[in-house]
Amino acid sequence: MKLLRPISLLAGLLMTMTGATAQISLTPPAAQPPASPPAAKKEAPKPKAPAVAKKPAATPTPTPSAPLKPAVTTKPAATPAPSPSPTPAFEDPNVDIVYGAYQRGLYKTAFDLASTRAQYNGDPKAMTMLGELYANGLGIKRNYAKAAEWYQRAADAGDREAMFALAMMRLSGRGGATNRDQAVKLLASSAKLGNPKAAYNLALLYLDGNTLPQDVKRAAELLRVAADAGNPEAQYALATFYKEGNGVPKDLEKAVRLLQAASLADNVDAEVEYAIALFNGTGTPKNQPAAVALLRKAARQNSPVAQNRLAWLLIYGVGTPLDKVEGFKWHLVAKTAGKGDPKLDELLAELSPEDRAKAEAAARKWTGTIGGAASK
Repeated sequence: MKLLRPISLLAGLLMTMTGATAQISLTPPAAQPPASPPAAKKEAPKPKAPAVAKKPAATPTPTPSAPLKPAVTTKPAATPAPSPSPTPAFEDPNVDIVYGAYQRGLYKTAFDLASTRAQYNGDPKAMTMLGELYANGLGIKRNYAKAAEWYQRAADAGDREAMFALAMMRLSGRGGATNRDQAVKLLASSAKLGNPKAAYNLALLYLDGNTLPQDVKRAAELLRVAADAGNPEAQYALATFYKEGNGVPKDLEKAVRLLQAASLADNVDAEVEYAIALFNGTGTPKNQPAAVALLRKAARQNSPVAQNRLAWLLIYGVGTPLDKVEGFKWHLVAKTAGKGDPKLDELLAELSPEDRAKAEAAARKWTGTIGGAASK
């Protein structure tokens, strides 16, 4: 089942170069506003976008051996909004035939088996499964009203996943009228039972300040609960809190440890931020090769910020062998995603016609004709 991810917390990363004693500075990417209300890509009340670190006026050519400026600090992450999408994870520690059928995509079988268990055994996990199937139209015609009914029955029986799913429906108005008070109570109950997704989404409501009074410290507490349970979105969000001292004491080392944990779970935004920390040695020993490797990974996961910053490092051979064709490929790919860079455009114009053609062909290969397969 899908993991809700109500926010997209991209931060701004700046490359700063200065004359003969030039320096390259990788700085955290600027947070971008989340999708819409409770959006787990995720969508209800829109959060406020954080301020983006201002870009220096000029970007002179760097020298590969130049030291790195400390990363520019970004402002606390935007307050993301919880997601309305009713897509709970049906978590049963005892794998059974119902969940097994669901995992294999045998939704009609899962529906039939869950219906029997719900009717004759009063099994709350089976009720939650029925809510999931109805909510997403899996093996049965989508019916939000029936999904809400089954989630409610399972929630009344104490199932934390059903509580979470029903809360998301109440926030979005699916399966009935919007009821934010009920949603908050359900999220709180689910979080109390140890559901990290519920703790994360409740934290977002405290950050948003619309459904609940804004309380950054309470939000940080809930994010810590979710982060400790392994939720990568919460780990990334809490890392930004520690980096800025927002709701918690400022602690760059804790921030980096959380970024590392989230990046290991393939959170792309965390990969970019952790790469920056490694590149600059902020809160962790400097390791430029590891930073470049993470930027490559994030670039291949279609992060325009990572693509742009990787382009700079490849073009100047900083922390990695110089490769202008590959570097300009990533510049062009990032540009198609709206992450243009006038300075790199100027450098591209100076490239030999042969190398420019190679870079353009590689970029086209990535962005279009082969569906994003890596060319290198």
